[in-house]
Amino acid sequence: MKFQGQAAIVTGAASGLGAATARALAAQGVKVAIFDLNEGAGEAVAKEIGGVFCKVNVTDDASVEAGFEKARGVHGQERIFINCAGIGNAYKTAWRDRETGEHKHFPLDDFNRIIQVNLVGTYRCVAKAAQGMLSLDVMEDGERGVIINTASVAAEDGQMGQAAYTASKAAIVGLTLPIARDLMSEAIRVNTILPGIFSTPLMNAAPEHVKAALAASVPHPKRLGNPEEYASLALEMVRNPYFNGEDVRIDGAIRMAPR
Repeated sequence: MKFQGQAAIVTGAASGLGAATARALAAQGVKVAIFDLNEGAGEAVAKEIGGVFCKVNVTDDASVEAGFEKARGVHGQERIFINCAGIGNAYKTAWRDRETGEHKHFPLDDFNRIIQVNLVGTYRCVAKAAQGMLSLDVMEDGERGVIINTASVAAEDGQMGQAAYTASKAAIVGLTLPIARDLMSEAIRVNTILPGIFSTPLMNAAPEHVKAALAASVPHPKRLGNPEEYASLALEMVRNPYFNGEDVRIDGAIRMAPR
């Protein structure tokens, strides 16, 4: 797909992988709408790239609907939709409290929140984006639209305490091919990226010795991934018309250890 003049929406684009992707798209002449809950950071990125910010909670139907309405009102119907919004937590399925000896288990409200944001939120936005894309004409290159989701290497090798996170990300991987098949007759492509350990605001908040140990665990190159490297892959998935129904790791060849 050609970039110049197209409209795009990127969720979770106030920072990290989403912000890098929004910047990369804008640099190619794409009109970008940013979906995020962080109003201050989101507005700043939107101003930087000449885009529009939409305060969106991906777990709320009305919020998502309003976000799409605002973005399309400014830029028109998007042909490019990229999901980067997501959260994480860490609880073992069951454990003994060292201080009290009490037996505990993964709080189900916390488990459900991860599923609602990462999985249901992703699907809610994908369905809405695809529905809108149906209104577009097929371009000369045979394309109507492109959707990219973000999973994680945890989808394939989740660590201790990541039952909910891994379940949500593995489910996103599982959605990829069926949705690509659902939309194949409409000329809409669907792919998923599985990033490894990347330098994002959440990761940068960790102590330096923790980040150094994580970087050393990557086979090559021995460092954290740069958000721009994720964005580069996302743009290639948009650019290349034969990229469809794929789940692609970008992780420096890391395979996560149990802990």
